[in-house]
Amino acid sequence: MGFFKDMRAGLSRNVTFLGVVSGLTDISSEMLYPIVPVFLTSVLGAPMQVVGLIEGLAEATASFVKILGGRLSDRVGRRKPFVVAGYSLSAVSKPLLALAASWQFVLFSRFVDRVGKGLRTSARDALIAGSVDKAHWGKAFGFHRAMDTLGAALGPLTALALIHFMGAEKPDYRFIFLAAFLPALLGVGVLVWFVKEAAQPRPAGSAAPAPMSADFKVFVALYAVFALGNSSDVFLIMKARTLGFTLTQVILAYTAYNLVYALLASPAGWLADRLGKVRTMRFGFLVFALVYAGFALADRPWMLWALFALYGFYGAFSEGIAKAVIAHLSTAENRGAAMGYFQGTLGFLTFAASALAGLLWDGVSPAAPFIAGAACALLAGAALTFWTARKQLQF
Repeated sequence: MGFFKDMRAGLSRNVTFLGVVSGLTDISSEMLYPIVPVFLTSVLGAPMQVVGLIEGLAEATASFVKILGGRLSDRVGRRKPFVVAGYSLSAVSKPLLALAASWQFVLFSRFVDRVGKGLRTSARDALIAGSVDKAHWGKAFGFHRAMDTLGAALGPLTALALIHFMGAEKPDYRFIFLAAFLPALLGVGVLVWFVKEAAQPRPAGSAAPAPMSADFKVFVALYAVFALGNSSDVFLIMKARTLGFTLTQVILAYTAYNLVYALLASPAGWLADRLGKVRTMRFGFLVFALVYAGFALADRPWMLWALFALYGFYGAFSEGIAKAVIAHLSTAENRGAAMGYFQGTLGFLTFAASALAGLLWDGVSPAAPFIAGAACALLAGAALTFWTARKQLQF
């Protein structure tokens, strides 16, 4: 009982309901994520380079707005308005996608969605950090990632149920795009009614926050090495398609990844608070390298089931914990900007990584993007090991 009581400690009202909002929003988003690349290639006739371009440009847009939204939330001294606006834009993007008759309109819909994501993300993460004691930051961000990823697991299953209800041979993708609007709208409602503004990090309109610390800059630079090889998960999905996975099998494999991620994210955050956040992240990088090497070598469909499940370990032991590290390397006055700079930098690198992965896929081989990703993860893990040992960091 003591373990479960400890696991619940620090999960404040805001942390809990922000997790619910993210879960609902990810049901909406992940209903579409494994379907959009198939819709682009099989219905609209877009090549893989265009798929990579759309994902890259979408993430680059989110990256720029993450920086802007984080800085503005610091300057205004409020987080919730940016979070509400961001989730609302992402909700509106779902019915827009149903109107797409060309890949350019898909790009426009993704642009609206990513503006929303960028506007909300930095302010939301600063709101989470401001709603719980720093001793529980790993757990709080782990719980948020767990709820987010649980939605990501339920989303594809919802899409799969709709596909089979309509007929798996020729599903109505546009109906699924419209249906995805409903959980996103419900998430906005929960956010408006149940999430409260945390204490203001600084008086509205006051001077610009202090610059980022040297340790913050070094950590972002080292994490960027990993990000250069971490292309969009679209390439995992398309690898599965090349080995003969049906759309149903793609969705089930992606769901397995998200379920493992969701189940492990909260315990991983709890462990990170006790064993050290950077140490825990290094384990996540090692798992990522093994998974990407596996995707590069896999030549049988059965191999991918285990790789998708193992990929969930990487997410649980890396993504939310990195935000907890950023919370430690920033102050209450500049935490929105810090979250924005960190996640914005990674987003720009995701654009580069996805574009490069598309070129490597088409120009070298489908294995090449995964080999590059594994190498970047190992290099980043080694660099983080050296840096933390040299600095003797204690978080």
